[in-house]
Amino acid sequence: MFIEAPELSSHSYVRHAFFTRQGGVSEGLYTSLNGGIGSRDEPGSVVENRERMCAQLALPATALVSLYQVHSNRVVTVEAPIPLEDRPQADAMVTRVPGLALGIATADCGPILFADPENRVVGAAHAGWKGALTGVIANTVAAMEDLGAERGRIVAVLGPTISQAAYEVGDDFIVRFRSEAPGSERFFAEGERAGHLQFDLPGFILSRLQEAGIGEAASVGLCTYADEARFYSYRRTTHRNEADYGRLISAIALTP
Repeated sequence: MFIEAPELSSHSYVRHAFFTRQGGVSEGLYTSLNGGIGSRDEPGSVVENRERMCAQLALPATALVSLYQVHSNRVVTVEAPIPLEDRPQADAMVTRVPGLALGIATADCGPILFADPENRVVGAAHAGWKGALTGVIANTVAAMEDLGAERGRIVAVLGPTISQAAYEVGDDFIVRFRSEAPGSERFFAEGERAGHLQFDLPGFILSRLQEAGIGEAASVGLCTYADEARFYSYRRTTHRNEADYGRLISAIALTP
């Protein structure tokens, strides 16, 4: 049902989970633990799935906080549960309030969970290529510092993300990266089709985490596209011309 990272699970003040698609009640394209509020799944099934996630984290059903994700670099500070209809438009959040589960929804993009266990500050970020390029990672770290975290004590783990082998992009993609992230050419490899390249999104995210100067950056090293049994994938759905797709939830909380 979920994957834990030893870099985070070794800290008693932190609870976290990179939930898979297994262990829920959704059916069809959404089988089975779809946490996507924006999907066209049965709303009751999504609610039940999210309640199951909260139970796994030993938190009440209202504890899971979500964002209206827009591929931005915006970070919000969370101090109380947020009704789903009031979700702020942002792609990362931070808190020092125990009992709030910061939940990021993904289906190929990179979910990053952050923690400074000593100063008891946590964060979560949705890092697609655009967010990673434009600063969502650095902004999350800065927002954690504003709450009392120390940059050198922050641990960050990248959850299941589309791998380079599955992520084909066009030439215009690398032009922007060359302009805005000098040296990023190393994250591109020749593709099978002329005029296309394979982009290493996990590698780029990890490099951004390291550039942020945090204490530890790690990855679970799993590909959403390649592992259909455990993960939803937007790109896999697109290749199959399917009508919609489920969303994975990655969440982190401080113990109450």
